[in-house]
Amino acid sequence: MTRTLLSMGHGYSAQALAARLIPQGWRVIGTTRSAEKAEKIAATGAEPLIWPGGDLKRALGEADALLISAGPGPQGDPVLAQAETEIRQAAAGLDWAGYLSTTGVYGDHDGDWVDEDTELAPTTERGLARVRAEAAWQAIPDLPLHIFRLAGIYGPGRGPFSKVRNGTARRIIKEGQVFSRIHVADIAQVLAASIARPNPGAVYNLCDDDPAPPQDVIAYAAELLGLPVPPAVPFEQAEMSPMARSFYAESKKVRNDRIKSELGIQLLFPDYRSGLRALLDEADDDPEASET
Repeated sequence: MTRTLLSMGHGYSAQALAARLIPQGWRVIGTTRSAEKAEKIAATGAEPLIWPGGDLKRALGEADALLISAGPGPQGDPVLAQAETEIRQAAAGLDWAGYLSTTGVYGDHDGDWVDEDTELAPTTERGLARVRAEAAWQAIPDLPLHIFRLAGIYGPGRGPFSKVRNGTARRIIKEGQVFSRIHVADIAQVLAASIARPNPGAVYNLCDDDPAPPQDVIAYAAELLGLPVPPAVPFEQAEMSPMARSFYAESKKVRNDRIKSELGIQLLFPDYRSGLRALLDEADDDPEASET
């Protein structure tokens, strides 16, 4: 019997999961707001649903699993804002639901470790919005919800190589700053493992084993390319967008023990070095890692 995943906000991470599930016989319905993106979704073997506008109630009724990738905005979670009634009605009929959140919910820990039991104390508006969105999804009765807190995402199409090649990469130095990261292929394998082994109410950190200063990642990318290491720029002197600067407002190392102990995960890319080497082997040319 064919199982169906409804993917709300069918973006980068969700598409990686779909690429894993479709060959296993899954039907994947992915929502998007634009006809152009709908064509691209269809080309991957998933069924696009333009929404708002399309028949979401029918899709929910046919779904065995629900993935929510859309990030919150000024008005809160965009999916619940438009479809909370329909989701509440469909909740009990789902075997699994997953919400993609961010490790930004933990806030700043001055480079110390956090895990899934760490108190949520975001220091940015984006992090606070994620905490509120998590709570809103957790409040839906009978929804078999799993929360996945993602570190900085990289993978095909997202990495440091293009900026290193064109000379725009910078090694921004902020004393004590560390970030955790996750390759999109590992996101997909964790989500698939959770779908196969549901544990409603569970929260998982998705990150690799090697939190590292961002300048080290840039330097390693340059080394792989055989190019000069970009110059160091003190954080205080760096010209950055407010979004980029906000990432440096928090420093922490994220533990991933739970995905290993509960889901049996063996990371495909346990550190940024293995991940970047794989991207280069794929002849990838990509921008920087991001949160969503």
